[in-house]
Amino acid sequence: MPTCVIFNPTARGEKAKTFRAFLDTLSAHCSLRPTTAPGAARTLAAQAVAEGFDTIVAAGGDGTVNEVINGMGDVPDGFSRARLGVLPLGTVNVLARELGLPLKIPAAWEIIHQGNETTIDLPMAEFMVAGKLARRYFVQLAGAGLDSRAIELVDWELKKKLGPLAYIIAGLNAMNSPRSRVTVENTGGVSGELVLLGNGRLYGGDFVFFPKASLTDGLLDVCVFPHVTWFRLARTAVALFTGDLHQIGATVQLQSPSVKLTSADRVLLELDGDNVGELPATLSVIPKKLRVIVP
Repeated sequence: MPTCVIFNPTARGEKAKTFRAFLDTLSAHCSLRPTTAPGAARTLAAQAVAEGFDTIVAAGGDGTVNEVINGMGDVPDGFSRARLGVLPLGTVNVLARELGLPLKIPAAWEIIHQGNETTIDLPMAEFMVAGKLARRYFVQLAGAGLDSRAIELVDWELKKKLGPLAYIIAGLNAMNSPRSRVTVENTGGVSGELVLLGNGRLYGGDFVFFPKASLTDGLLDVCVFPHVTWFRLARTAVALFTGDLHQIGATVQLQSPSVKLTSADRVLLELDGDNVGELPATLSVIPKKLRVIVP
């Protein structure tokens, strides 16, 4: 079967414009499936796998990638029946950067056309939604505390205009909000105001938050910030640019195949840049489960 490309037809920005101009060249080589609403990419991906497409391309950011892999997982043996391709149209595109994909659309499409693939770990989270247990895959990142609070505060109209700067503004607003503590229960009970979990090394772009992380080691890398002050935030920002985050002494670095996050307060859980539910949450890794196209 030809490749299936799932994309948001209302996406804005220069990359989206470039992609729309590029669509005519794609139509002869693949099936184009536009989304119609949030969550639609998941349904479209499941339909594509069920129809026999063996390559499902997520044309969008990390949120679109997340929806597509969950759609693939909704089909029995979906991850063995189909592989993932990524056209990076999003604001940050962390997974694309992690995989070493070019961020220019024609170059990224050429990688997909070449079809070289590898198999990476696939993390999964179990968490609460409206008092009920839910389950969702993610590929790159999870977070709780100040991180998920910042996402909750993002002005989405501002994001369309300013891109990553909108997240920085939301993060500054989150610093002025009441703080909750998140506990990583099964790794010694370490707790902090911000907990980030990585499948890969990167967070928020090209910033290395998890220097020991690997997409194929069967482990989640956990970074715990016990207290987040303006001074420590400034030190962290500098350390991110110099690659010395693990040396500043303001974080606790852990590795585990499974972690449980809890809090005495209501704390949201984010996966791949979007809030999906609330703590408590258990996060684990399925080793080498996801087939993905790489350079």
